[in-house]
Amino acid sequence: MALSAYLQSAIFLSLAAIALFASAGSLAIPGFWLYLLVLAAVVVAALAALDPDLLRERMRPAGKRPPPSLRLFTLVVFLHWVIAGLDRGRWHWSDHVPLWLQTLPMTVYAAGYAFALWAMRENRFFSSVVRIQSDRGQYVVSSGPYAVIRHPGYLAGILIIAASGPALGSWLAAVVLAVFSLPFLLYRTITEDRILQAELKGYRGYAERVRWRLVPGIW
Repeated sequence: MALSAYLQSAIFLSLAAIALFASAGSLAIPGFWLYLLVLAAVVVAALAALDPDLLRERMRPAGKRPPPSLRLFTLVVFLHWVIAGLDRGRWHWSDHVPLWLQTLPMTVYAAGYAFALWAMRENRFFSSVVRIQSDRGQYVVSSGPYAVIRHPGYLAGILIIAASGPALGSWLAAVVLAVFSLPFLLYRTITEDRILQAELKGYRGYAERVRWRLVPGIW
């Protein structure tokens, strides 16, 4: 599994770099390098810190290929990288994001991934698909960020999606990623919560104690 995880991670990072720089037609975009550095740091941290069994589950949930919806989500992510490259390097449709305004989203982007890694460290059942993991002995996790909100992984995803385009310096990339990805994450949040309440022992009581799905005091 370790070799497969390292290989897939290396391929993913390479394709991300190609999507950005090939579409831009230039390597001289410092913001892209910083973005990829953050992404690489996240990948290295995940490989070093996460339970190998969780890595297997995330790569091949229930031993199967990820479903079409998740593969489509990945394609949208790559599409927004291509658009960011075209915007910044070639056609300049909407690349008038001031440097100071790129800095804040880059920080949020990194923080979103750090938050996601924290949630994964606390929850070894942090699958890439919605399913009750009876085969892995799933139980309710209520420590770490799960003591405050029920779905910290989806909140992290929303932060990453909202920050990614501006961090790359492209408003158009930001809009494309948000329009095609945020509804998917919100739908997943609602669907997963319903399934967990209906099928995972103890989750309904946990949901009564931890009222908020994503944002304390709001929802």
